Formats: sequence, structure tokens, C-alpha cells
Amino acid sequence: MKSNSWYEIADTSSINSPSLLVYPERIEENIRAMITISGSVSNLRPHIKTHKMKEVVQMQQRHGIQKFKCATIAEAELLGECEAEDILLAMQPVANNINRFFQLMRTFPKSRFSTLVDNEFTLSEIAAKAFKNNTIATLYLDINSGMNRTGCFPNENAAALYIAMENNPNIQAMGFHSYDGHLHHSAINERTTLCDAAFESVINLKNVIKKQGIIVPNIIAGGSPTFAIHAKRSGVEASPGTTLLWDARYAKLFPEMPFIPAAVLLIRVLSKPAENILCFDLGHKSVAAEMTFPRVNILGLEDAEQISQSEEHLVVQTTRADEYEVGDTCYAIPVHICPTVAKYEEVITVSDGRVTGSWKVAARNQTINI
Repeated sequence: MKSNSWYEIADTSSINSPSLLVYPERIEENIRAMITISGSVSNLRPHIKTHKMKEVVQMQQRHGIQKFKCATIAEAELLGECEAEDILLAMQPVANNINRFFQLMRTFPKSRFSTLVDNEFTLSEIAAKAFKNNTIATLYLDINSGMNRTGCFPNENAAALYIAMENNPNIQAMGFHSYDGHLHHSAINERTTLCDAAFESVINLKNVIKKQGIIVPNIIAGGSPTFAIHAKRSGVEASPGTTLLWDARYAKLFPEMPFIPAAVLLIRVLSKPAENILCFDLGHKSVAAEMTFPRVNILGLEDAEQISQSEEHLVVQTTRADEYEVGDTCYAIPVHICPTVAKYEEVITVSDGRVTGSWKVAARNQTINI
């Protein structure tokens, strides 16, 4: 391990392991890079699902960002507490979450809340609830751009649904939401070609609706992998999320993107059970484990092979095992940062090699108050 590296802490004796460290100055660099790519904060709607922290929201607000995207009611509530001006709940609410959505509107009147629909039933449920509450619900039509997770295909049925939104007195139709999370191709030229092809159908739908005399005022598109592509489009808000903290997977897949890791796991050697084997205190409970190995990039030990993991342990094989003793501190960048953050109640903030405090991961659970 290199000494005096950007991620190292001078004194780790009082820090529990595993812990998640964040580096505010590096987050700030990523925010500046996001704004540079988007050209203007007006074209930017960052997703908060990666960090779920008030302090990171407020950092973005200080840079003039006031439009945000989130995935849960708790995340939307956190944004309301930050008095964000424009908040999109980018997961179609169903059942009691529809009631909670309207409760958000009542609880945080300084913020404008919107959400998604992709079918007639949910539209009718939200419209009925808006009528009952004597209010107007702001909605985006969720478009399936090829990921086949949510959204409606951009065809005549989608056009009819949007027109129904436009014509409902208790609904304000704000435009389209199109997430192309299936486009992870590393080569930027290939990713751009596929992204443009997927987005063409969204534009075609907009034009079909325009022929009916209805203007689609806004389109929210993409995530981190296609952020820079959508950022070049006129009348489109790009919505990156991972860009704020970055992770080892995206750094490897998208080397052309200017973002830097801003979150690191502090872990320790727990045991040396056999020759060339190290066991770290980093199990499924402490890092995202839904993907194949590797789960982390262990800094200074990149050549180690991660061979097994259980609830509390990560076992690696390395010819350099003799260089490490039980209790030694190591640092690791998660391969998937978003679900990793949600495993921690708080993160430790680090600046210039020293612990400066901690931030609560306030929206890690399904509820805060609402």
C-alpha cells in the first residue's frame, strides 16, 4: 500500500471496521464535473439513490442544483426536508405509496413533487386521489426504452395515455421519463449509437402527440452511463446518480468519464487461515453482493483474487499474504456503490487524511416519518 494516498487516514485506531468513508472535497469535484458536462444546472436532475444523504443534497444545492430525482418516498421526504424546489419520485407509486405521495405534497408545500405512471389504472388511481384532495398531481409518462423493467412502449397506446393525462383536470402532464439503464457498453461510440437509437423512439412519440395539438414540455432521460450523451440534447434533463460517489465498476467500464471515487470502505484483516489466504471483515452485510466477484477493488492489493464471501467475511487469495498481519487496515472501493451505502447508518467524512465527522444515511430505510 502506498503511504499518504488520498484515501488513507493518519490514525485509524478508533474507527470501527468495516466503515464507509466519504471524501467531501472529491464529491465537490464530481458535482463540478456534472455541471460542466450538463452545461447548466437547468439541464441537470441528479438522482439521490446513490448517497441518500442530506449533506450531499445540500452540497449540490450550493452549486445551484434544485431539481432532483429519487426512488423512494423516504428519499423524497429527505429532499423535502432540504426544501429542494423540484422533486421527481421516479418509481411509479402503487397502493399506500400513492397516499404517501400526496402526504409529501401536504407536508412540504415549498417543494414541487411529481411522479411517474405507465398505465391507465395507476393514472386513474392518482387522479381520483387528487380529486379527493382537491389538488393537482404532476405526472411524467414513464417510457420503456428497452430495459423492460418499467414504463410503456412508445407507441399509440403511450400516446393515448399521455393525452388522457393532459385532458384530466386533476393531472398536470409534465412530459416523459426515459431510463436506459440497460446500456452499459464500455465503448463510448457504441454506447452513443445505442442510446441515440433508443431515444429516437421517445422523440417520435413526442412528435405524434404534438400532431394532436399537445406539447410535451420536458423529457428526463438516462442515468450515469448515458449522462454525457443526453446532456448534449436540447430540452432534456439528464439524471446521473452514481457520478456523485463513483465506484470501481463504472470507473473500469467508462474510462472517458471524468468522475473520481469519493467513497471507500475501511476494512481489516480478520484472519490468515491458510497459506496465501487473507480473510477481511467485509461480508454480504457490508458491501453490495448481488454481482459476481470482485465485490471491491482492494487498494494496494489489486492482484488478489476474491474467492469467497459470507455474511461477515471476504476471503482473498494472494501471494502477498505474508505482507499483512491480522488487524491490518486496508481500503477498498466498492464495485457497486449505491446498495453499499444503504448498508450503513452513517458514513465517516475524511479530509486531508483526518476524520472530520460523520453524515447520517438518512434515507436508507423505506420510511423516515411519512
